[in-house]
Amino acid sequence: MFRRRSRSTSSPDRAGQISEGIARFLGTPRFIFYLTVFCIVWLAWNVWAPFDLRFDSAANGFTALTLMLSLQASYAAPLILLAQNRQDDRDRVAAEQDRQRAERSLADTEYLAREVAALRQAINETATRDFVRSELRALLEELRDEDDDAPEQDEPRKRSR
Repeated sequence: MFRRRSRSTSSPDRAGQISEGIARFLGTPRFIFYLTVFCIVWLAWNVWAPFDLRFDSAANGFTALTLMLSLQASYAAPLILLAQNRQDDRDRVAAEQDRQRAERSLADTEYLAREVAALRQAINETATRDFVRSELRALLEELRDEDDDAPEQDEPRKRSR
């Protein structure tokens, strides 16, 4: 019924996520507060507790506390470096995506610039409304001039009939 998940099927990124979570926590004021309280309690217990209940003596320079803090630091440093490396990888991927997006935008902009230039050229070759109006006015004036000349030519024909 219960299947154990093998290490090969678990997400290889899971260890990185856990280390990032720990590294993020190590960089918070809350962690510093907890560590300070832990050290104060440790020191207070080993200074003021009954002698037979003390587990780390001040005479030896609190050797166990020193070992605990060294152990914490020895694990914290690689975890922080791992988290930084993962962040660098994410930044690299984001920069590559930004570069690709910028290239596409540049290509789109160049295409649109060519299209606008082609449209401008086509508009310059296309007759504008004012040009068509002026041509129609000129044609209308020619027709009026022909009409004015035409009755004089038609009248002699009517008389000869």
